[in-house]
Amino acid sequence: GPVPQMQMPHPLRSFEISQHGFLPKDAPLVRLPDPYFAPWESLMQNLPHLLSSQTLRKHADQLPILSTTLLATDAEQRRAYVVLCFLAHAYIWGGDTASDASPLTLPPSISIPLLAISDTLDLPPVATYAALNLWNYTLSTTSPADAPVSLECITSQHTFTGTLDESWFYSVSIAIESLAAPLIPLMLRALAPFSTTAAAPNPNRNYTDLTAALRTLTAGIHDLSALLDRMDEHCAPSTFYHRIRPFLAGSKNMAAAGLPNGVFYDQGNGKGEWRQLRGGSNGQSSTVQFLDLVLGVEHRGVGDRKKGGEVTFHEEVRGYMPKEHRQFLQWLGEWAPGGARGVVMAAGEKGVGITECREAFGAATEALAEFRGRHLRMVTRYIVVPARRAAMGGGGGGVRNLASRPSEGKGADGLTGTGGTALLPFLKEARDETARAGDV
Repeated sequence: GPVPQMQMPHPLRSFEISQHGFLPKDAPLVRLPDPYFAPWESLMQNLPHLLSSQTLRKHADQLPILSTTLLATDAEQRRAYVVLCFLAHAYIWGGDTASDASPLTLPPSISIPLLAISDTLDLPPVATYAALNLWNYTLSTTSPADAPVSLECITSQHTFTGTLDESWFYSVSIAIESLAAPLIPLMLRALAPFSTTAAAPNPNRNYTDLTAALRTLTAGIHDLSALLDRMDEHCAPSTFYHRIRPFLAGSKNMAAAGLPNGVFYDQGNGKGEWRQLRGGSNGQSSTVQFLDLVLGVEHRGVGDRKKGGEVTFHEEVRGYMPKEHRQFLQWLGEWAPGGARGVVMAAGEKGVGITECREAFGAATEALAEFRGRHLRMVTRYIVVPARRAAMGGGGGGVRNLASRPSEGKGADGLTGTGGTALLPFLKEARDETARAGDV
């Protein structure tokens, strides 16, 4: 079961990792308590209606420029970040038709406080996975405090569309984060004897504890896959593709959507700057990168090829995670370099239970590759197929702004994810790299 907070290994507490893993220790605030912030909150309470009635931009343009210095706690700062990210994406992508072009400029009433709070939290001023998922949910009172949160107990606080489909889309991710939480202390304990801080290795090492942990990890990853499979219970592919996904787009690689230079964050008095940022994407989940690190899966970034030694997507995307979680992954990579794969490779044939450990490791990487394979199949159903239908004129109604347009003439491999990557080649490569890591 989940580990009580005080028993969490020391590094986890210092990296803002709770018994709910990368979810916050306490459920996020549902509203900023200070009435000063009421102008933001009243727009948030009516967001889907303001978008469907095409009045959001008018209201946002009339907002006062509020100061973020009155945000008293971490929870309030996170809440402000969620609110401003939602307002920013609603403003940019809230047009109804292709002729109603996306504005290239965010008004100072959103830009100024969004840039300020993003700076405070050390996050980019765009709807990240943290804004859409980690800090945007409520739990029903029936949810026990010390167990993983079941999907039925989770509701998203905010959506762009007001649909159950959108709330469910975010909720599945939150349930996955919660279910994965106990795997974090489990794997840290199992890797500790092999870490860079461990005592000098005993030549006749014992691998039985690591084997047991890897078996638990494998079962855990299978459970995550089962949750992923529940997406279509309440989220329809056509609704996702035509109505929800357009709002999640960022401003990077968006020239085809009418944002050749990204978005201009207007700070008033002639000041401001162009930004090109990745949109919200589950590729920003720290849980998935944690699983890669503890298993020793390496991504070279073929689907996202960089010239001259630039960072790969998996590295760059860490900058879109909450600061402490980014630091945790950095620490983990240095504390247990190579993860379980490194341990098994270094062991050769020596050590108690090494054969079973090698088998357990293979099963765990297989489970993670299968998880990625299921995600790939889901992307095909939720994005590739609707994009193909839209390209053939089959449409799907709803918001038809430019972010939802398939890349004309490029076929499925030309589709771009909301995070700005070449979608299918990137995901296939990540799955294959995971499978290859099991060859030891």
